[in-house]
Amino acid sequence: MLTGESTTESTELAAHPVWGAEAAAGPFAVLGDDAVSSGLHFLRVEGMRTLLTPGMLAVGGALADAVARRRFLCVLGDAGIGKTFAVHAASRRLGEPGQLLPLQFRAQPVPADLRSALHRALALPGEAPADPGAADTLIRHALAGRPRIVVVEDAHRLSASCMEYLRFLHDGVPGGLCVVLVAARRGERRLRAQRMLATRTAGWLRLESLTRDQIPLAVPALHPVWEGVDPSDLMALDARLAGGALRRWAVITHHTRQVMARTQAAVPDGRLLEAVADRIDGGR
Repeated sequence: MLTGESTTESTELAAHPVWGAEAAAGPFAVLGDDAVSSGLHFLRVEGMRTLLTPGMLAVGGALADAVARRRFLCVLGDAGIGKTFAVHAASRRLGEPGQLLPLQFRAQPVPADLRSALHRALALPGEAPADPGAADTLIRHALAGRPRIVVVEDAHRLSASCMEYLRFLHDGVPGGLCVVLVAARRGERRLRAQRMLATRTAGWLRLESLTRDQIPLAVPALHPVWEGVDPSDLMALDARLAGGALRRWAVITHHTRQVMARTQAAVPDGRLLEAVADRIDGGR
């Protein structure tokens, strides 16, 4: 689930090579391949669909370009708009099993944390060697074996030494290495300050939440429960709880389905939706 407008710098993007013909189906088309987004939706709400929003399309094209050129890609935006969802969904559509390497580490990592995370993501045997040189030899050998997509969450929190380590890996792999840096919008200045990204980055994407006018188009496509609901009710609910963020709409959908099951309601009318809103935000 990814939302809103997006912009890119540097190279001209290919015409949505990841999403194929489905990208031509119109605004907020539903991705038909459920296997691509299986397990990715927030709260794993049953029946949730994957929408090809403008941002989703932009990430697919930019990622395809970054993978082909084996360079960095920076994806920026506020929390909850689906940056990570889009990167993972596009990676699954673009690559093969094992190509995507999402790194998981503590909030303030050091290069040793990146080594351990890569050791796990690459499914290398045993624990990561304590000696940095030995660990790096294993990691670089594995990365050189096939194209990879390394995804780093909260990249704006990385220290200069961690960014230098990513540069070291990128430059040390024959042909380069695709590294996707997912960061909060407020972290763009910090990433821009990393001079090494200036010559190694295929694109910078700035993703936005859904606009008010897009809500009546996107939300009914997101889940069957919203089909037939009055657009004004959807826009009011979005203004109160979601602010155009589809992750928040996953939360709203989850609670709406629970209330409907409890009350045996066939459709979520205005009164039911008000009860859902009160349940989520405590009536504020």
